[in-house]
Amino acid sequence: MEAVLESSRELAPGVRHFEFSVPGVERLEFQAGQFVSLSREIAGKDITRAYSIASAPGPGNRFALCLNLVQEGHFSPVLFAMKPGATVAMKGPLGTFTLREPARDMIWVATGTGIAPFRGMLEAWRAIPASRGRLTLIFGVRYEANLLYRAEFEEAAGALADFEFQPTLSRPGADWTGRTGHVQRHTLEAIGERRDLHVYICGLKAMVDDLRGQLKALGFDRRQIVYEKFD
Repeated sequence: MEAVLESSRELAPGVRHFEFSVPGVERLEFQAGQFVSLSREIAGKDITRAYSIASAPGPGNRFALCLNLVQEGHFSPVLFAMKPGATVAMKGPLGTFTLREPARDMIWVATGTGIAPFRGMLEAWRAIPASRGRLTLIFGVRYEANLLYRAEFEEAAGALADFEFQPTLSRPGADWTGRTGHVQRHTLEAIGERRDLHVYICGLKAMVDDLRGQLKALGFDRRQIVYEKFD
């Protein structure tokens, strides 16, 4: 299967949003939060990388990705150099980082491009009836300019009484008046005394493992913690 690049745009320095289509597929079937594997032969070697889908399923054959440019990486420089119409081999969608049933109150925790699957999941969650429970999204980055998809999340928070967006910066500028510090602390504050929540976590391995350990120490069952991590 091949994916065709339709367009891309810069979200922040070194971060781009990519829109792909899949020729020959009338409707691309997937669940919000899943990932695709992209492959290409680079310098004589077959290189494969998995990327979370940053969009919800739609009526057509499109999907979006949100990627960092890794200067010394093998694959991301190739994707960043692609022009509309270029193709790349694809497998999937795959993965189990998806919304669980039945619906209940949730906290979503993301750092960096770990926000990608939550963009699609939020759209899917908005389509669930009013009995979907309450949702808090805690999103941590270093700098304000790296709050990816910020306008979309702020729009949703303004429109929905049952959704709260909590961005936090670890290196805030002088004009920043919001939350500061790491997502782990803000997650524990949002949980408080509750132990009936589902917590979804996506980001770098160190953050995910640290937060999972703290949640387990609080008595959270493993089935309440849904996570995806990357290096």
